[in-house]
Amino acid sequence: MIFNDTIVALSSGRLPAGVAVIRISGPQTRFVIETMSGHLPLPRQAVLRAFYSQGDGEILDRGLLVFFPGPRSFTGEDVAELQIHGGQAVVSAMLKELTGFQHVRSAEPGEFTRRAFMNGKLDLVKTEALADLINADTQAQRRFAQRNADGAQSVLYADWRKRLIHARAMIEAEIDFADESDVPGSVAATIWADTACLAQEIEKHIEGFTAAEIIQDGFRVVILGAPNAGKSSLLNALAQRDAAIVTDEAGTTRDLLDIVLDLGGLKIIVTDTAGLRENPGRVEAIGIEKAQARGKKADLVLFLEDMSDPQMVEIDWLAGDHIKVGTKLDLIEFDQTQHDQYDFCISHLSGHGIADLLEAIKQKAEARLAAAGDILPFRMRHVELLEESLEHLTEAQNTLQPLEIRAEELRLCANLLGRISGAVNVEDLLDVIFSQFCIGK
Repeated sequence: MIFNDTIVALSSGRLPAGVAVIRISGPQTRFVIETMSGHLPLPRQAVLRAFYSQGDGEILDRGLLVFFPGPRSFTGEDVAELQIHGGQAVVSAMLKELTGFQHVRSAEPGEFTRRAFMNGKLDLVKTEALADLINADTQAQRRFAQRNADGAQSVLYADWRKRLIHARAMIEAEIDFADESDVPGSVAATIWADTACLAQEIEKHIEGFTAAEIIQDGFRVVILGAPNAGKSSLLNALAQRDAAIVTDEAGTTRDLLDIVLDLGGLKIIVTDTAGLRENPGRVEAIGIEKAQARGKKADLVLFLEDMSDPQMVEIDWLAGDHIKVGTKLDLIEFDQTQHDQYDFCISHLSGHGIADLLEAIKQKAEARLAAAGDILPFRMRHVELLEESLEHLTEAQNTLQPLEIRAEELRLCANLLGRISGAVNVEDLLDVIFSQFCIGK
């Protein structure tokens, strides 16, 4: 696809910086480079150049220039990258000079990546994975995004779509050429067996979205317990700072308070909550409702109990995984029988048991991820299209339907899978997807 205008943007980080990278893409790229630096450098070789103003010939800056002729570039067009000094004034002067050329303008958010997609350099799945790679905070997020950016998920969906197209072709051949000797009537048995297996594969793949959410959004850990059970003290111990107010007064915490931990490369979100008790005040009751709602959605609940003054709290409503933690170990005498009532016994003052509790949380998170496959859907858009495609694939298995209808269900299923990667019309999705990118990418 040919774009008439050329785009330019700062593609590196916040200024000031040691080096700033300005990216140019489009049909005017060669002319701009020749005008500002004298002549084109050899493709994909960095050269030191002075960059001149086209007005008075003033040197704006000196830096490295790399030219990537299309289609062997990120966008598929002629692309140039200017590595210059990262001062505010230098970058501002360069961008003003570049956009002063005819048919050259500042890029919109995600426009470089959008051109790469439109020119067939990326599919939508790789594009979304690239956005996740840029925004990755933990090593687990980076590895997950990198795998998808490398095309693992795209290959899987392409293989499924290929199987569906083949199945549809065989079924339609059986319909149209049933009397021909080279179209075996038994082909249907093999085809429908494979589509049944494919339905199971898609269903299992959809189930992996929960694991993808944990990698991307974090493993959610909620601390519950009676007032003064040590919830806020544990939160502070995990955060290694005073994130929550700690007093002897019951009901100090009345709202949800989150901290984010990085355990073994995994994002762990720990939430402190209001103490659970009967007959609370009006404001405290709202906090308790929030605590219970968050606890029901948690991947893991840490239920805390003060071993020096245990308070009965009803937690039968908890449906998910939880760990029972005895707190304030420093205030009681050692009693093995009492310790056996808890999964962990900790002291916020001495730090006893905190490291073991953190390790248990990490193992719980890793176990949730290990239960899923290697290739996971990582956008709700993917899941919705997969679920819809699964409905059509399931309907195609209905032996009560005519073969023509079943073949049509296979076509609809293949089209929906194609929409995930952009192989089928996705114009309505493009603005939403590329608006997530920063300017310069």
